[in-house]
Parts: sequence; C-alpha cells; structure tokens
Amino acid sequence: MANVTLRPVSPQDHAAWLALWQNYLRFYQTELAEEVSLSTWQRLLDPSEPTHSTLAWVDGKAVGMVNFIYHRSNWSIENSCYLQDLYVDSSQRGLGIGRQLIEHVYATARAAGCIKVHWLTHETNATAISLYEQVAERPGFIQFRKGL
Repeated sequence: MANVTLRPVSPQDHAAWLALWQNYLRFYQTELAEEVSLSTWQRLLDPSEPTHSTLAWVDGKAVGMVNFIYHRSNWSIENSCYLQDLYVDSSQRGLGIGRQLIEHVYATARAAGCIKVHWLTHETNATAISLYEQVAERPGFIQFRKGL
C-alpha cells in the first residue's frame, strides 16, 4: 500500500484539486462550466458551507480526491453525509487509496455527528462497485431525476 497522506483542501491546493476534479469529470464524460467548478471550489473553502474536500497525497503529489456534503434528513435527527465525488488517479488505483478516502469520510462524518454516509456510482463502474460492496451495504434503491 502506498504511503498516503490525507488532508482537507486549503487555498494553495486549488491547482491540485482542479486537475483531479477535471479528470473526474472526464471519467464520467461530462463537462461543467468554469464558473460551476469555481463556485464548488469556493464552497469547499468556506467554513460556513456544509461541503468539504480532502486530497490524498503520495510523494508530494495529489493523487486522489473526495468531496462530501453534510445534510439534514427527514428520517433522523442527526445529519447524513453524501459522498458526492470520489476520484483516484488511474496510475494509483488498486493501492487502497479509494478505500482510505472513504474511511476518512466515515471518520469525519462520525466526528461531525452524522448518522450515515451514502453515495451513488454509475452502474457500469464495476471497479468502484467492487470496492463499495466491501465497505458499505447496497440497499437496492434506484435513482430517478429530472433536470429543471
């Protein structure tokens, strides 16, 4: 397993975060307007926002990213945590970095008083699903959405 350091993003991490963010968007074959990415970055740095990001570093290079959001739920008094974005550089996959980032979110959310962590992935992302089935339960819900 690689010697990985995990730490929340700071203002000087913008270029490292942005490179991972753009690779993540390419992986899912999507594009966002530059102002959306800039707004996301600003929210990640704002302590009054419920959204957070942590980078995984190996030998001084950011190789992984996880973005997560605390939110209320109608099913509990405590908040929940939505792990929205998880990405590990393709050269670093299979080394346990994704698992470390997920475990980091678990620990951070637990410390913040959240009752659960949940997330989605695309049904074709077999590699990620294999990991996710090891670290979480698969409840069987199907997502529906409509853009507005």
